[in-house]
Amino acid sequence: MSSEKGIKILLADDEPHILQFLELGLAGEGYEVCTAENGSEAMEKAEAFKPHIAILDIMMPELNGFDVCRRLKAKSEPVAVIMLTAKDAVDDRITGLTLGADDYVVKPFSFEELLARIHARLRNQFPNLIGNVEMGPFRIDERGGEILYKGQPLTLSPTEYSLLKFMVLNHGSVLSKAKILDHVWGYQFGGEENIVEVYIRALREKLGDKEHKLIRTLRGAGYRMDLS
Repeated sequence: MSSEKGIKILLADDEPHILQFLELGLAGEGYEVCTAENGSEAMEKAEAFKPHIAILDIMMPELNGFDVCRRLKAKSEPVAVIMLTAKDAVDDRITGLTLGADDYVVKPFSFEELLARIHARLRNQFPNLIGNVEMGPFRIDERGGEILYKGQPLTLSPTEYSLLKFMVLNHGSVLSKAKILDHVWGYQFGGEENIVEVYIRALREKLGDKEHKLIRTLRGAGYRMDLS
């Protein structure tokens, strides 16, 4: 994994056990972490801490996550906001995105999923802070826009690059076609879901994954990248 030294993350959640779990995990990854147990405290700490990323629970006392998101985005310092939402709370996600949130994670979530979302925000909004990312046989060269597999560079189209990068960073997680479309093609994509199958087939060919052991198809659920 690339060094995360100097990257600041603000965590705001009114559940102490979640804060402690995430703080320990993110600190272990090399991030500088600041925590807050309510929205007002989050805004106070953000003033001095100046986070690159803010991870905000929606249901917090004093100021909720939506209020904090809106106020952080109104400031001059750039900050990426990831909202923590309840399962199936579609309205919350829409509201958060409308207020400027950059992404959301649905509770309960895995730590690996949150790390992948953080990496995605850093790549998109703070590319100067990160370098190479190594996962299993893959090395993602963010600055060069290149992915190496077993030490050899892959010849990829821009879309293939984005798709493979998304799958590597989310390895071990089941990725539905809809989720892949949202993150690779964008929320406004109006084409058919079958485009995902076409690109998965192309990636398997370039990776020599004839038996589908690297990129697995989970019938009715989607795909999963297995690096073990």
